[in-house]
Amino acid sequence: MSKRPVPPFEPPYYTVVFTSLRKEEDSGYAETAERMAELVKRQPGYLGYENARTPGGLSITVGYFRDEQSIQGWQRNLEHQAAQKRGRAEWYETYSVHVAKVERSYGFDADGS
Repeated sequence: MSKRPVPPFEPPYYTVVFTSLRKEEDSGYAETAERMAELVKRQPGYLGYENARTPGGLSITVGYFRDEQSIQGWQRNLEHQAAQKRGRAEWYETYSVHVAKVERSYGFDADGS
């Protein structure tokens, strides 16, 4: 994962914000998360994602997609659906998902790139 933020895109586009708290025992989670990161890159309309985790275990992943059809395509991906099912059964104490349309986007980079 990059140490730089995902750059701004030409609006409109969509974000999917996945906020979660994992259980203490999360065997197999890292491998599945890596596979999902690899798989989503093949999804038409996928633009990128960012993830952060607090010391207390709260994790926030923001996925960026060109349109709602791209998000729906990702939701219909069978491997993604299997990972979601396993997440509910094994890895997550709780999670929430928020989908939003981005109407304005901008950024700053001190080194000018």
